[in-house]
Amino acid sequence: MELPRSNLPDPAQCDGSLTRDYGPMTDTLPAEQRTAPIGLGGRYILDIVIPVYNEEHDLPGCVRRLHQFLRDEVPYRARILVADNASTDSTLGVAEQLSEELSDVEVLHLDAKGRGGALATAWSSSPADVVAYMDVDLSTHLSALMPLVAPLVSGHSDIAIGSRLAPSSRVVRPIKREVVSRGYNLLLRGFLGARFSDAQCGFKAVRADVARQLLPLIVDTGWFFDTELLVLAEKAGLRIHEVPVDWIDDPDSRVDIVATAIGDLKGCWRVGRALTTGALPLRDLQTALGREPLVPGVPRGMVGQMVRFGLIGIASTIAFALLYLWLHPMLGAQAANLTALLLTALANTAANRAFTFGIRGRAGAARHHIHGLLVFTFGLAITSGSLYLLHRFDPSVGKGVELSVLVVANLVATLVRFIALRRVFGASTR
Repeated sequence: MELPRSNLPDPAQCDGSLTRDYGPMTDTLPAEQRTAPIGLGGRYILDIVIPVYNEEHDLPGCVRRLHQFLRDEVPYRARILVADNASTDSTLGVAEQLSEELSDVEVLHLDAKGRGGALATAWSSSPADVVAYMDVDLSTHLSALMPLVAPLVSGHSDIAIGSRLAPSSRVVRPIKREVVSRGYNLLLRGFLGARFSDAQCGFKAVRADVARQLLPLIVDTGWFFDTELLVLAEKAGLRIHEVPVDWIDDPDSRVDIVATAIGDLKGCWRVGRALTTGALPLRDLQTALGREPLVPGVPRGMVGQMVRFGLIGIASTIAFALLYLWLHPMLGAQAANLTALLLTALANTAANRAFTFGIRGRAGAARHHIHGLLVFTFGLAITSGSLYLLHRFDPSVGKGVELSVLVVANLVATLVRFIALRRVFGASTR
């Protein structure tokens, strides 16, 4: 199977590839620390990438602290790879001096900015069994590193992420960042059906063989890279291990929250559309990674389905209400109800097919919509009957009362819709 390539840069075309500088440094470690390898000899087990852009001041402390931790606490041979993203200050020179000073420290220089692009390039060419990355500010306490990578080295899990939103995590950051982070992850759960808790924590690791299968499918080269990686992995059935972390916010962070949020929303829309249309070759990816379902055709848990179904139902109800109020003056109550209900039912079936029950592509779509229309007929009978009885009781009733009765009738129809669609979509995957 050949998976499609993304627009990420080819590692062979990166300027400088792995580079070193042989100039002396004034602030050096003792000779035994400069020459001692990190961990055991032989091949690298762990590769930690530190993506940087204009970090000449923070980089030396980060690399020395991480190097010492790996030397003292990690039983695997590990490499630190500083990935310079087209820095315009002396970051590259500082990184090259650190590479000369410390064993198992390398430098990768790229001419293009973008954390995702740097990680994809570094991970694609890594010689290690497990690839990881962490932010240069080391906001995440290093005590979480072994719990992060150990399940990957053992083969138990495929991806591991640090989570600032786990109940036992200890996090210090402004309330604005806390709200943004939780809101973003709530959006991922509702729109993309994600089940991981923290997409953007800068503390992740992936088995290298898994990374090589996932990276060609990832389009984003910026901050959305993490989310796209995790969503793709989860939809492919990979096991994602979450590690609660101690995390302290960097007050000097230069992340543009507004620009990042806009980029993330665009990324969510792009990935959601690709999942809906079947553009992502998830079946091929599952086969390549050996992650086909243990029991083919078994739908995902009812609790998750109900949550996703409920979120889609709320959106459909709001859309129905707006359409009804817009069409009522032109068509009257019954015709407005029929038109609004039909349009939202079609959209509802498509959304539930893709996100609630995880059915992608065009196969069986016509049959699914036919079943959806049968359920729509039931909903139409309930809502139209409610309107008829309401008008028999009070012919002069206003649009507000009509809409309230229709919303209640739609809730009854929604319960029936969930049960019916679960049977239809559950059977279609067998």
